[in-house]
Amino acid sequence: MPTSTPLINLHNFEAAAADVLPRMVYDYYAGGANDEVALGAAHAAWNDITLRYRVLRDVSERSQRTEVLGHTLDWPVFVAPMAFQQLAHADGEVATAMAAEATGAGMILSTLSNRTIEAVRAGTSGPLWFQLYIYRDRGVTAELVRRAERAGCTALVLAVDAPLLGRRERDLLNGLHLPPDVPVPNLGVTLRDTLAADRDVTGSQISALAEFFDRHWDPSIAWRDLAWLRSITTLPILVKGVVRGDDAVLAIEHGAAGVIVSNHGGRQLDTAIPTARALPGVADALRGRGTVLVDGGIRRGTDVIKALAMGAQAVLLGRPVLWGLAVNGQPGAKQVLQLLKDECDLALALAGCRTPAEVTADLIA
Repeated sequence: MPTSTPLINLHNFEAAAADVLPRMVYDYYAGGANDEVALGAAHAAWNDITLRYRVLRDVSERSQRTEVLGHTLDWPVFVAPMAFQQLAHADGEVATAMAAEATGAGMILSTLSNRTIEAVRAGTSGPLWFQLYIYRDRGVTAELVRRAERAGCTALVLAVDAPLLGRRERDLLNGLHLPPDVPVPNLGVTLRDTLAADRDVTGSQISALAEFFDRHWDPSIAWRDLAWLRSITTLPILVKGVVRGDDAVLAIEHGAAGVIVSNHGGRQLDTAIPTARALPGVADALRGRGTVLVDGGIRRGTDVIKALAMGAQAVLLGRPVLWGLAVNGQPGAKQVLQLLKDECDLALALAGCRTPAEVTADLIA
């Protein structure tokens, strides 16, 4: 879609997307829990960290290539798992996966995607992981795992920070619903019925999405369930939603290959610690025992460099990809990722580093 907003950074894309998306959709993507304190603190926390850069290091030749769980990425970024991407563009998650592949990034597909696991896998040959929840019906969970395996996903991302859905007041005010032409194929018709457009949810005290979580997500999940998941798949599992070092250690002890430091984009527990502040403690607790990734508020190449310096192997980029998708489909999502990739390359050089391996802890001032 044409836009009058100059698109020279990721912040510009949000402003442009706000102009083209329906209010309900923009607020669903952009919003956080309660007073949105955690949401507002996410990027500010990265800004509060300063870099003690190196000079005279001959950075004329550089490479951002990195290894994460056996995958070679052109740069240390995955697209975060995000639901309902066809609300932004008709091509939804397939377009996002294609944009990720085109820029050499990885992709994590949400359980609540509007395109099937199989369709997304068919649309790209890039690294594809599948994010899931543990349902009250363990058979549903097990079948999703089998589908992800058959489709060729190479890792599972278990979201553990949503035993119940956070109170997202924008969704309550807007009466969040799915239009009739937007499917949720990974879960059958259950969610479709709950979020139907003709369901009167405006002004309700619980959103339709929260009602679905209450019916089907299992709030009793515990570490034993991670061990159960480990027992039914050969795929590596990353635990997403960790902000504490002791929880990270428990994840590894119960069979996880690593953790993703995340507070669910500020959409669950408001006033939760920003991930930029949580990351060092998690990395220190693990001491290299597993893969560490981080998301939440990443908007600049310098944020990525800081995350690497504090112990992450890669970062997840979330909402900005949706803004690009809304503005111009696959080319828009690709443009967002390429902008950040170029910023990462520049930040790497200006920090006096030629590769991600040279981004070490002493760069943090």
